[in-house]
Amino acid sequence: MNQTKRLLNTLYVTTQGAYLAREGETVAVRVEQETRLRVPLHTLMGIVCFGRVSASPALMHLCGERQVALSFLSEHGRFLGRVEGPLTGNVLLRREQYRRADDEEASAEIARAVVAAKVANCRTVLLRAMRDHEATVDAPELDGAAWRLARVLRRVTEPLPLREVRGCEGEAAHAYFGVLDHLIVAQKEEFFFTQRSRRPPLDPLNALLSFIYTLLAHDVSASLSAVGLDPAVGFLHRDRSGRPSLALDLMEEMRPFLGDRLVLSLVNRQQVRGRGFRRTETGAVQMDDETRKTVLVAYQKRKSEELQHPFLGEKIALGLLPHVQAMLLARHLRGDLDGYPPFIWK
Repeated sequence: MNQTKRLLNTLYVTTQGAYLAREGETVAVRVEQETRLRVPLHTLMGIVCFGRVSASPALMHLCGERQVALSFLSEHGRFLGRVEGPLTGNVLLRREQYRRADDEEASAEIARAVVAAKVANCRTVLLRAMRDHEATVDAPELDGAAWRLARVLRRVTEPLPLREVRGCEGEAAHAYFGVLDHLIVAQKEEFFFTQRSRRPPLDPLNALLSFIYTLLAHDVSASLSAVGLDPAVGFLHRDRSGRPSLALDLMEEMRPFLGDRLVLSLVNRQQVRGRGFRRTETGAVQMDDETRKTVLVAYQKRKSEELQHPFLGEKIALGLLPHVQAMLLARHLRGDLDGYPPFIWK
C-alpha cells in the first residue's frame, strides 16, 4: 500500500440521504439504493460525513479495525462525533504524554514551542500579504501588527509559566485578527472580518474559517491517533470532555498556513461568492452545498501541494504535515528529540 497516498486521502460525503455500506474491503456510497461511488478502504485515512449521512454497522466495524476515522458533522460543518478503533502504539508513549500533561512546567515547554510557531506563522502571513498586495493593503496597519507579533515572539521564546504562555497566545491572536480584514482585497462588501465568532459564525468569513478549522482538526486528530498519541490530552489546551485538546494544540501552528491562507485565497480569487452563504433565524451564517463542495475541493488540492519541511529538510505534501508533526511530538515524548520542533513556515 502507498502510505503517502493513504495519509493524503479523506473521503468527504456531502450528499444528503447518502448511506455508506461495506462491500468486502470497500466503502460503497449509496444514494436512493443506487451505488454512486466505491472506494477501497485501505487507501483512506478518514471519512467525513456531513448532515444526513449514515453508515452501516459493518462499515463502522471495519473502519475501527483498519484505523480509519469515521467522523460525523452537521450539514454545515459542526463536529458531532467520531467512530474510531483503539489507540495504536506503545502504551508507554501515552503514559509519558499523560505525565507531561499533568506537569505544568513540562506542559509549558511544549506549549511555548507551539505558540512560538503560531505567532511566527501569523507574522509571515501578514508579511507575505504586504509583499503580494502592496498596492491594495494598509501597509502601516499590517506592519504595526507584525511588530507586535515580533514582540510577543521574543517573549514566548523565554522560559514562561503556562498561564503566561496562554496570555502570549491571546495577545498574538488579538494583534493578528485585528488586521485580518486588511488581507481581504476583493468582494469587500460581502466578505469582511470584525472579530472571530465561532459558535455560531456570524459572517461568511467566519463561516469559512470555522469550516476549514473543522477539517484540519479531523486530520490532526487522525494523525495523532495513528502515531499512538491521545488527541484528547493536550498541553496548551487543557482537558475538557469531548474536546480534542492535543489536536487543537498542534493546529495552532498550522492554522495560519493551512487554514487562513486558503480562506483568503478562496475569497480574493472569488472562488467563493457572497451568494453562497445564508443567514439563519438564529443569526448564524451557513454556506450552501455548492460552496461547501468548492471549499472541500480546494482543501484537498491544497493538501497535495508540496513544501520543504523546515526540520526534516525534505519536501513533503502539505496533507502530510499533521502526520509529520504528530510523529515529531511522539519522538520528543519518547526522548529521541530534546525538544518538540514545531512547524515554522519560511
